[in-house]
Amino acid sequence: MTYHPVNLAEKLSKFSDHWSPKIVAGFNGHDIMVVKVQGEFNWHAHADTDDFFMVLSGELTIQMPDGNVTLGPGEIYVVPKGVEHCPKAEVETHLIIIEPSGTPNTGDPETAVVKHQI
Repeated sequence: MTYHPVNLAEKLSKFSDHWSPKIVAGFNGHDIMVVKVQGEFNWHAHADTDDFFMVLSGELTIQMPDGNVTLGPGEIYVVPKGVEHCPKAEVETHLIIIEPSGTPNTGDPETAVVKHQI
């Protein structure tokens, strides 16, 4: 067996689209993904899972009905399951997100972006 680290900067250099998570690794039934974001996503909730965000570069605001959380590089936030939220970024921002494999990024399988491994 050969062991190789995952280089996040190299993975992020392979795509330019926004709000389209790319799977870079997995563990214990979860996808570890990188994503580039800019602008506002949609309001949604995940009924069965928390939503993990870590900012690598840029700035992310996670809007929620009762207040916002703003993250900078090196900061994380976990949106509790069932809490409606809407991520937004004024400038291009790079994130790591972690979710159970198969979790729709919009909270709805019919409107979710298909996640690809890179």
